[in-house]
Amino acid sequence: MKAQLVVDQASGKVICTAYGTGRIHDFRLLKNTQIRFHNSQLCLADKGYQGIARLHASSCIPAKKPRGEVLSTCERQHNRHLASLRIFGEHIHRRLKIFRILKEQYRNRRRRFGLRCNLIAGLLNYELALFS
Repeated sequence: MKAQLVVDQASGKVICTAYGTGRIHDFRLLKNTQIRFHNSQLCLADKGYQGIARLHASSCIPAKKPRGEVLSTCERQHNRHLASLRIFGEHIHRRLKIFRILKEQYRNRRRRFGLRCNLIAGLLNYELALFS
């Protein structure tokens, strides 16, 4: 089971969730769920989303090291800056994985996986609203 989250960087709230069953690539899950971003929104993604520029113009992924070569210093700085922006989304993943049902192998009914992820994301959003 795979869950994909869209997180607001300013507030930390989970905006949208998408789910895949079995082994599915991150980018294929994004294409299958038809999640669309507004053109003014910046989409920060990891290297698993190569080709997202065709779907969303203002998307940013890290530069990939060419085979047998090294990254230039400009590309390395870009990758580090992008990682510092993306870490906020990774912190949200950490807060979701505090719940054991998402941390370990999912052993319940598959059709309820989305419901349970949405409930946990709603709990996190509620907690953020209380403490902000």
